[in-house]
Amino acid sequence: MADDDHDFTNADAGASKTYPQQCSALRKNGYVVIKQRPCKIVEMSTSKTGKHGHAKVHLVALDIFNNKKYEDICPSTHNMDVPHVKRIDYQLMNIDDNFLTLMSDAGEQREDIKLPDNEIGKEISSKFDAGESFYVTILSAMGEEAAVGTKVMTS
Repeated sequence: MADDDHDFTNADAGASKTYPQQCSALRKNGYVVIKQRPCKIVEMSTSKTGKHGHAKVHLVALDIFNNKKYEDICPSTHNMDVPHVKRIDYQLMNIDDNFLTLMSDAGEQREDIKLPDNEIGKEISSKFDAGESFYVTILSAMGEEAAVGTKVMTS
């Protein structure tokens, strides 16, 4: 088998989306991956070491995109994946066909974020309809992005 029949020019190992962290080092309000979803930890408790050794960490976390609740239990010495989470504020320029037209500080426009179908979406729509100028906070993790909040513009 020849080595030249594989194209590795844009290989994606998927590793850049998450990084490992020891279970005992995770903290409330931090992030963790549970069932392949990026989540924010809302509760955690550690059980005592049993007769077979390891302390267990019980995690309760909410999906950062759909607020679904997930739970997981893992030995405190094991590693868990933690998503790389980015928050970027964009100025809202327009709403067209339920997609947001956003502009970054560098002046780059993007139109690929859908207006969320929740309270944040209603808030964005009503502020936009009232003619307010404001920022929309976009949260991105593991190849997904969503509008998660608004911020008053200060000049």
